[in-house]
Amino acid sequence: MNLSVLSKSLMLPVALLTINCAIAQVKKPPVATIDGGKTDAVLMTIGATKVTVSEFENVYHKNNNKDAAGDSKSLNEYIDLFVNFKLKVNEAEELGLDTARSFKEELGGYRKQLAQPYLTDKDVNEKLLKETYDRLQEDIHASHILVKVSETALPKDTLDAYNKILKIRARILKGEDFNKVAAEKGVSDDPSSKDNGGDLGFFTALQMVYPFESAAYNTKVGDVSMPVRTRYGYHIIKVKERRKAQGEVMVAHIMVKTPANMTKDDSLNNFTKITEIYNKLKSGSKFDDLAAEFSDDKTSSKKGGELPWFGTGKMPLEFEKTAFALSNRGDFSQPMRTKYGWHIVKLIDKRGLASFDDMKNDLKSKVTKDSRAQAGRASLITKVKAEYKFKENPKLADEFIGVMDSTLFDGRWDITKAKGLNKPMFNFNDKVFTQADFANFITTHQSKRTKSDFKLVLNQFYKQFVEESAVAYEESRLDQKYPEFKSLMQEYRDGILLFELTDQKVWSKAVKDTLGSKAYYEKNKMNYMWDERADASVYSCSSDKIALQVRGLMKKKKSEKDILAVVNKDSQLNLQIETRIFNKGENEFVDKNWNPGTSADMVSEKDKKTVIVVTNKLLKPEPKAYVDSKGMVTADYQNYLEKEWIASLKAKYPVTIDKTVLSTIK
Repeated sequence: MNLSVLSKSLMLPVALLTINCAIAQVKKPPVATIDGGKTDAVLMTIGATKVTVSEFENVYHKNNNKDAAGDSKSLNEYIDLFVNFKLKVNEAEELGLDTARSFKEELGGYRKQLAQPYLTDKDVNEKLLKETYDRLQEDIHASHILVKVSETALPKDTLDAYNKILKIRARILKGEDFNKVAAEKGVSDDPSSKDNGGDLGFFTALQMVYPFESAAYNTKVGDVSMPVRTRYGYHIIKVKERRKAQGEVMVAHIMVKTPANMTKDDSLNNFTKITEIYNKLKSGSKFDDLAAEFSDDKTSSKKGGELPWFGTGKMPLEFEKTAFALSNRGDFSQPMRTKYGWHIVKLIDKRGLASFDDMKNDLKSKVTKDSRAQAGRASLITKVKAEYKFKENPKLADEFIGVMDSTLFDGRWDITKAKGLNKPMFNFNDKVFTQADFANFITTHQSKRTKSDFKLVLNQFYKQFVEESAVAYEESRLDQKYPEFKSLMQEYRDGILLFELTDQKVWSKAVKDTLGSKAYYEKNKMNYMWDERADASVYSCSSDKIALQVRGLMKKKKSEKDILAVVNKDSQLNLQIETRIFNKGENEFVDKNWNPGTSADMVSEKDKKTVIVVTNKLLKPEPKAYVDSKGMVTADYQNYLEKEWIASLKAKYPVTIDKTVLSTIK
């Protein structure tokens, strides 16, 4: 099987849990020394590799719960897993996979991910989490006007944009209507303003860029904020309303899709269908049953139309308003339309905001990805400079002005133009960064940009260079400062090697080795059998009258398509037909007519429909064709290849385990 990068990243920390093995014994334990002389007994040797107690215990306790850890059965089972894991890692190292460029790049990528929690100020982040949670207690309804200006714009252009937004604000403060001004041509650079007057509706924390969010939450109802700068430009914000957060709601829905290119007849049929479903609900039919049968949202229809919890700003506005307007559990709305189609919404439950402790992990994940995370990074940089005695001579950046030309604005500046610049610019402890390093940084970070003042651009580059160098220096010291980080990196290293080699020897091989897979199937085809099956059609009729009409059309030898067209002429809900091959036990009505022929009328207890089954023929048990069982065959073939491979590794790397040392592991 071809596993994605995501599945790979998920399996690396628990790679030890995927394998099987056996243990040999050794009488006398060799000993390794760690921590400046402290002894750490060798638990096992695998080929020439010695595994100490501390190495094993670190992984064992991390991957076993407290109740299982120390249990002899659990320990022995885990020893088997661990040995197989180390056998594969040994083989990967023997083959030089740990020296491959692709391996080093991938491990470097994981290192950057794992390092992120260490490369920020935790105290600042904690304050940001609490600020975010406090803001989530309130929803804000606001409008805005935007004057665009690039983050890298010249001071003159930035000042022009600022003055423009100030003049717009002055008009509003003198009494002009905010939304009318926003809708004027040439005023707001938000393209939607001409239609909505800059009205953003209600929003809450984490739904706008951080500077905008902060300005909105710090502005009183009815007031217009001072200009606030975001990456889009300058905004002014008028806060119209504040309300207590409406919390979250869980609903179910029945949807009839309305594709953009549908015909008038299709549109009318869709409206008729949702109206008929609504009338059935009012007549007492169960929402879950109708959702399962008629909703075009197939993901939710399997669960009675149920959707995940959502809050402000997460759904189309019409859907959100309808959902939150429902008062009592079980209430359902009239049909309403969004850009996706027609919906009927049923309230399942409502809840307020969860506690800070319950939301903390989710907030932490969101804040880390949000622009406000830069505050934690900035604080870390300040601490790094202090801890590692940062010293600089920023004026040396000015010496680059003489070697700059217009190619810098095209992203084509050549580093050789700065070949004479080599002075030290700054340092962290004894790590010195020179003008040559800065020249290389410019080369690798340049891109097309608006023409500007060279000094301004160089100052931007220099600031970025110092900041990235500070973070990189701190990252380079994580293994020394945090033992748990070093241990985790070792796990990821071994996990990547395990994955790559297992993919070569087992997973991809089983998929690509068609001849071997087919040969395995031929030897074991009796393991892949079809049960007795029925080739049948199930007619679900809304009433006895419809069933009678269906039988009349069957006698006339009408096709299923023709029968549907006639019977559903007045209502799309009169008849549904399902034709396929059914396994025994898969459909109760097919089971009742497990012989060729047409059944008598049967009544569904679930929805009171009249059911007719036409069983065309019965298919006897037989081995599945290779193409029909390929998924199961591939999985079994992988297991076979795995066992064969492990046996060869055991022969190549003899395994010995000291039982006496093993008995000391708790």
